[in-house]
Amino acid sequence: MRAVLTWRDKAEHCINDIAFKPDGTQLILAAGNRLLVYDTSDGTLLQPLKGHKDTVYCVAYAKDGKRFASGSADKSIIIWTSKLEGILKYTHNDSIQCVSYNPVTHQLASCSSSDFGLWSPEQKSISKHKSSSKIICCSWTNDGQYLALGMFNGIISIRNKNGEEKVKIERPGGSLSPVWSICWNPSSRWESFWMNRDNDDAEDVIVNRYFQKIPSTLKSAAYSSQGSEAEEEKPEEEEDDLEEHNDILAVADWGQKLSFYQLSGKQIGKDRVLNFDPCCISYFTKGEYILLGGSDKQVSLFTKDGVRLGTVGEQNSWVWTCRVKPDSNYVVVGCQDGTISFYQLIFSTVHGLYKDRYAYRDSMTDVIVQHLITEQKVRMKCKELVKKIAIYRNRLAIQLPEKILIYELYSEDSSDMHYRVKERIVKKFECNLLVVCANHIILCQEKRLQCLSFSGVKEREWQMESLIRYIKVIGGPPGREGLLVGLKNGQILKIFVDNLFAIILLKQATAVRCLDMSASRKKLAVVDENDTCLVYDIDTKELLFQEPNANSVAWNTQCEDMLCFSGGGYLNIKASTFPVHRQKLQGFVVGYNGSKIFCLHVFSISAVEVPQAFIRVRDLRYLELISSIEERKKRGETNKDLFLADVFSYQGKFHEAAKLYKRSGHENLALEMYTDLRMFEYVKDFLGSGDPKEIKMLITKQADWARNIKEPKAAVEMYISAGEHVKAIEICGHHGWVDMLIDIARKLDKAEREPLLLCATYLKKLDSPDYAAETYLKMGDLKSLVQLHVETQRWDEAFALGEKHPEFKDDIYVPYAQWLAENDRFEEAQQAFHKAGRQREAVQVLEQLTDNAVAESRFNDAAYYYWMLSMQCLDIAQDPAQKDVMLGKFHHFQRLAELYHAYHAIHRHTEDPFSVHGPETLFNISRFLLHSLPKDTPSGISKVKILFTLAKQSKALGAYRLARHAYDKLRGLYIPARFQKSIELGTLTIRAKPFHDSEELVPLCYRCSTNNPLLNNLGNVCINCRQPFVFSASSYDVLHLVEFCLEEGITDEEAISLIDLEAPRPKREDRQRETINNSSQILQLVETKDSMGDEDPFTAKLSFEQGGSEFVPVMVSRLVLRSMSRRDVIIKRWPPPLRWQYFRSLLPDASITMCPSCFQMFHSEDYELLVLQHGCCPYCRRRKDDPGP
Repeated sequence: MRAVLTWRDKAEHCINDIAFKPDGTQLILAAGNRLLVYDTSDGTLLQPLKGHKDTVYCVAYAKDGKRFASGSADKSIIIWTSKLEGILKYTHNDSIQCVSYNPVTHQLASCSSSDFGLWSPEQKSISKHKSSSKIICCSWTNDGQYLALGMFNGIISIRNKNGEEKVKIERPGGSLSPVWSICWNPSSRWESFWMNRDNDDAEDVIVNRYFQKIPSTLKSAAYSSQGSEAEEEKPEEEEDDLEEHNDILAVADWGQKLSFYQLSGKQIGKDRVLNFDPCCISYFTKGEYILLGGSDKQVSLFTKDGVRLGTVGEQNSWVWTCRVKPDSNYVVVGCQDGTISFYQLIFSTVHGLYKDRYAYRDSMTDVIVQHLITEQKVRMKCKELVKKIAIYRNRLAIQLPEKILIYELYSEDSSDMHYRVKERIVKKFECNLLVVCANHIILCQEKRLQCLSFSGVKEREWQMESLIRYIKVIGGPPGREGLLVGLKNGQILKIFVDNLFAIILLKQATAVRCLDMSASRKKLAVVDENDTCLVYDIDTKELLFQEPNANSVAWNTQCEDMLCFSGGGYLNIKASTFPVHRQKLQGFVVGYNGSKIFCLHVFSISAVEVPQAFIRVRDLRYLELISSIEERKKRGETNKDLFLADVFSYQGKFHEAAKLYKRSGHENLALEMYTDLRMFEYVKDFLGSGDPKEIKMLITKQADWARNIKEPKAAVEMYISAGEHVKAIEICGHHGWVDMLIDIARKLDKAEREPLLLCATYLKKLDSPDYAAETYLKMGDLKSLVQLHVETQRWDEAFALGEKHPEFKDDIYVPYAQWLAENDRFEEAQQAFHKAGRQREAVQVLEQLTDNAVAESRFNDAAYYYWMLSMQCLDIAQDPAQKDVMLGKFHHFQRLAELYHAYHAIHRHTEDPFSVHGPETLFNISRFLLHSLPKDTPSGISKVKILFTLAKQSKALGAYRLARHAYDKLRGLYIPARFQKSIELGTLTIRAKPFHDSEELVPLCYRCSTNNPLLNNLGNVCINCRQPFVFSASSYDVLHLVEFCLEEGITDEEAISLIDLEAPRPKREDRQRETINNSSQILQLVETKDSMGDEDPFTAKLSFEQGGSEFVPVMVSRLVLRSMSRRDVIIKRWPPPLRWQYFRSLLPDASITMCPSCFQMFHSEDYELLVLQHGCCPYCRRRKDDPGP
C-alpha cells in the first residue's frame, strides 16, 4: 500500500470536521465559523458558506445526498440543501459537538455538551434528551435503528430511534479516557439494500431479514469492557459468523486505545494500544479498512480487526478529521493548522503461483491459497501486514513486517490443501522480491540476491551488474534448485542455490520484463521493455521467434514446444512451428500447465481451457511431420522419395526408409536413423569406407551402446578412438582404473583442460595424489595443486609453492594452522593463523596456551603468551569499531605479562634447589610484585612465595624493618607445610635485628631526587612527584629514565627531527654514543668530562612542588626538544592507535638498552649477557638476527 498526494490546500483555521457528498463529487469542510465546499477532482474551492456566528465543530451529509447539516459553538444547527442553500436552523442550550444522519430514515441526531436531539423532515418539533456527560461523538447503525453516543466520561450509550437507552458500555478508563470518536462498520450486506432502496418492498424484506439475526434478548443492559460474565471461547468460524451478522462499533478513546463492540455491548477481542490520542476514526465504504488520525500527526490505515497496516500521510500538526471518499480509495485529511490533503491509496497485488496453486493476499493481513483445478481454498490469518508471498512445490513463504513464516503441506498429495508452519525467521528484511525453495529462501535487494536457510542464516550472496527485474525458480533437487534471473541491462542468468557462480545464458539489448524456460531447459522465452516476446535457443543463442504486443509469457510445463503469451487484449498460443493461435483475453498470463492457461486480471485469477487441437499432444509428432513437409514443399522441395522416407521412418519401416534415403541421395539421414536405433551392423554396411566424421560419429554411438550394455572397457577404447575423452575418463574413474587414467592424462594435450581436470579429480579420489599433481602441473592449474597438497597434508610442497606464488598463502596457512592445532602443536598453529590473517583463531589459540602455561606453572611461557596476546589486541585495535575494547585488553595483557615474567624468578627461587638470581635481584622483584599486584591476584601467583622471598632477601641485605613487615604479613596467610619452619625461625630471629632498613637499598626518584621508602603505599611511583618508576626487565632496579610528553601541536615526526638537530650546548661536550642495530638501542659513555655548565632546559622542567597529590607529566616544548641529544633519548615507537613514549636518560654514563620488539628496558651489560645465554630477548623471545619490528 502506498499513498499518492492528489491535491492539497490550506485554510485559515483548524479543520474540525469533513463530510463527503454521497456521490463523492463535493467535499464539505468545517473551518473556523464557515463551511468550505471543495471539488474533490482537483481541490478547487467552490464556495464558502457563512451562517454560523462561532466556530463550526461538525458537519454531516444525508445518505440520499439531498441535504447536509452543520453544528457550531453558537449552539445552532443549520440544515443546507445540496445546492448550498440554508433551509432550516434550530438550537440547543450548549455548543454543538457532533451531528449524524440516519442512513435509512434521514433522521438527524445533533449532540451538544448537555443533551442530544432527534430531528426529521416529517416532524415539526425536535425531541431532546438529557445526557449525563458531554457527548463528543455519535454514529448510527447501518439499519438506522440504533444511535451510539460517545461520552466525555468514557461511557458509550446505545439508544433506539426514540432516544431510549438500550445498552450502556462502561469503559475501564472512565473520565480519564474520553470516547473521542466512534463509527459503525458499514457491512457488505447493506450494499444490495442501497441498490434497491427506491423499492419499498425490497427495503422491508432486507431490513426484516437483518432483524431476524439480531438477538431477541437485546434489552436495556450495562456492560463493562471486561464482560459481565465469563463466556466460553468459540471457534474462529463462529466468530466470523458473529461478525457477519452483527453490527461492529469501533471506538477510539483518549486512553490511547482502539476497541470493538457488538450491538449487544459485548467487546470483541482486546483493546489495542495506539500510543497517541485519536481524534477521528472512519471506515472505508465496504468496511474492510479503518482510518485513524490524531496527535501523532499522521493518518494510519488499519484492518477492520484493528491491525495497523501503514501510514497514509504524515502532517505537520494534529489530524482532527479524516474521511474516505465513497466507493473509492481516496482519502481526505484535515489538520489543526488548516491543511487539507487529498490522497489516493494504491493497493498492490501480492501473490505467487506454482503450477496449479495460486497464493494471494486478502484484506492485507490474510493469505489465501487456491487450487486452480479443484477450486479448493485455504486461508492463513497472519494478523499482520503481508508484504511478500512465495510458493514452490510444498512450500509457502509469507513475509510479515518483522518475520518470515515458512509453511509446508501436511502430505505429498497433489490435492492436499492443509498447510502447517515449518519455520519462523524472526528478523526484519527489506527486499524487492521473495522466492522460496525446498530448503532456502531467496531475497532480492535491487542488484543483490541473498540465499538464506530456513533458520535465517545467510549461506550465499550474488551481486548482479544491474537491477534485478525478474526471478523465478525453475526446479531442481532440494537444496540445489535453479533460479532464472532477468536484469535491467538485458542480461539473463541461471543461478543454482548451492553455487556462488552465476551462469550467463544470454545478453540482449533491452531490459527484461518477464522470463520463462521450457520444460527441457533448451529454450528461453523473454518479454522485454518494448513489449516484444522473444524465444531463444539456449545452446546456440539463436533467436527462434519474436512477436510484438506481449506483456507476459509462459511455457507449457508438460509439453516442450508449446508456449503462450498475452498482451494487447489477446491471448496467443504457439505450438512448435505452427502459426500463432489468438483469442481475446483481459489481463496477463502467469502459468501454463497441461491444457490450462492461468491468467490474472486485476485481483482475480482464472483458468483458460486450451483449444482441442493443442490438447491432443500425442498426435503432435505427426502434426509436426505434416507441417514440416508442407513447409519444405513451399520452399520448392519436390523429392517425393525423401518425403516418403520420412513417413516410413515415422511408421517404423526403417529398412524401406533407408533405401528411399539412399535413392534420393541422402545417405546421412539413413545413417542418423540407424545409429539412433543402435543398428550398428547396418551402419557399417551402409558406410563402407565413407567420411571420417561419419565414422567417428558411428564409433561414438557404438561406445554409448557398449556402455549401456555393461561393457565398460570396450566403451573406453571406443570413446578414446572417437576423441570422446571425457566419457572415457568418467568410465575409468567410476571403475577405479588408475592406470588407464594416467595413460589418458599423459596422452592428452595441455590445452584440453576439461578432460585433464576430470582426470586429476578422479586420481585424487582414487588416492593417487602424485599423478594428480602431475596432471595439475601439466595444465598449469596451481590453485587446484595447492588444494591437493593441503588435502593430502604435503606441507613442504605446499610451502614451496606458496613461496613462489604468495597469492596462495591464505589457502595454505589456514588449513595448516588447523592441522597443527589438531595435532597439539599450538604455538606453530598460532603463528600460522597469524600469517593467514585469521586474528580471531590466533587469539583463541594464544588464550588456551596461556591458561595451560599458568596451570603447569610455566610462568615465563605465560608471560610470553600474554605479551603476544597484547600485541595481537593492539593489531585488532586499528579497527575503529573495536578500538576501545581492544586497547583495554592490550593494557590488561601487558600488565599480566610483566607480572608473570617477574614472578617466574620468585617461583624458581622457592621451588628449585639452586637460584640463578642474586639477592638484590630477588629483593627488587619481590618489591616490584608486592607493589604491582591488583586486589584480585592473578591465577598461579602466590603471595606467600613473594612475601617469603622478600623477607628472606631483606634480612640478608639489611632491610630489617621491611623483613619484619613481610613476616608479619605472612602470619595472616595460609602457609604451606614446607615453608612453615623457615618462616617461624625467621620471625623469631628478625626480632634480634635493629628496627631500620639499610639506606643503600632505598630507591631514588630521578625526577625529583626524593628517597622513597622500601614499602610504598602508592605502588611503583614516587611518593613526592608521583612519577612512575621505570624498571629494568632483568634486575628490576629503578632505571635513571624520566618519561616526558610533547606539548600540544607537536607531532612525533617533528619531535624526532628536532631531537636529531642536536643543537650544541655551551660548556658541554658530547659524552654518549648511541648504537642502533636490529636487536637493540644502546646508550654508551664515550668520555667523561665536567658536565657542569649552563642549566639543561630539560632538567629545568623537572622541578616539582613538594607534596602534590596529582601526577603532572613533564611537558617539553620545541625549544627543549632542540636542546636534547639523540643519544640521551629512548623512544617506544608503539604502532597506532597508541602514542609514542619518550624517555630521557639522566645518567648518560650508564648504558641502557631497549628491545625494539617488546620495548622493555635493560642495563646494556645484562641484556647482552641474556641474549648470549638464550639467543633471544628474555622477554619477547625475539632473536638477535630477526629483522626489526
